[in-house]
Amino acid sequence: MQKAVISGDIISSTSLSVKDKTLLENSLKKLLKEIKNKFGVFGRVIKGDYLEFVIPEPQNALRVALAIKSFIKSVALNDVLLNKAKSRIKLFKMYGVRLAIGYGELERFDSKKGIIDGEAIYLSGRLISGISTHNEERAVIKNTLYFSSSNKELNEKFEPVFTLLDVLVSKATARQCEVLYLKLLGDSETIIAAKLNINQSAVNQRSTSLGWNSIEKAVDYFSNTIKKT
Repeated sequence: MQKAVISGDIISSTSLSVKDKTLLENSLKKLLKEIKNKFGVFGRVIKGDYLEFVIPEPQNALRVALAIKSFIKSVALNDVLLNKAKSRIKLFKMYGVRLAIGYGELERFDSKKGIIDGEAIYLSGRLISGISTHNEERAVIKNTLYFSSSNKELNEKFEPVFTLLDVLVSKATARQCEVLYLKLLGDSETIIAAKLNINQSAVNQRSTSLGWNSIEKAVDYFSNTIKKT
């Protein structure tokens, strides 16, 4: 049976202050809990900045990936920066995390034992490992959202969609990402307004500015296409 696995690498995490690393770690615990409750996703953080998620219903993979990306971008850092780290911190604020969805067989999966083994995780993991910028003095980031499968036609269908989504989310502010994250979880604007303690009109404005209608259509397109495979 085809499964989806998301592998991720938090951008410029080594440049964060100790205080911000702790803040990020605590935020990731909240993220793992919320997406597990919402989508039944198994997620884990390895070595502080490498992420792995098994999506039980592959059609939800893009929605979950965008939720992860928008959540991490919404984390409010303390901004106590060293001059030499400023450029890399800006990369974190702009992109947050690099994510790859691998779609394929998953021969072995045991959440209790932490076993994830199969084509899906090989595809996503190799993509992320091949584009890591951890050891580069000047990181150049072109894309941060990827899809990989053994189906060439499927890859070609999703490549332009993922590229456009990447641009939209990268341009979104932290406050817009707060709204995007909750929208992806399925919350109404009324509920989002209550959670963020803002007016519903502010929710709508942030949602419109970040291009929610286009994002929603892309997520639905991905879901419907995967269901047909």
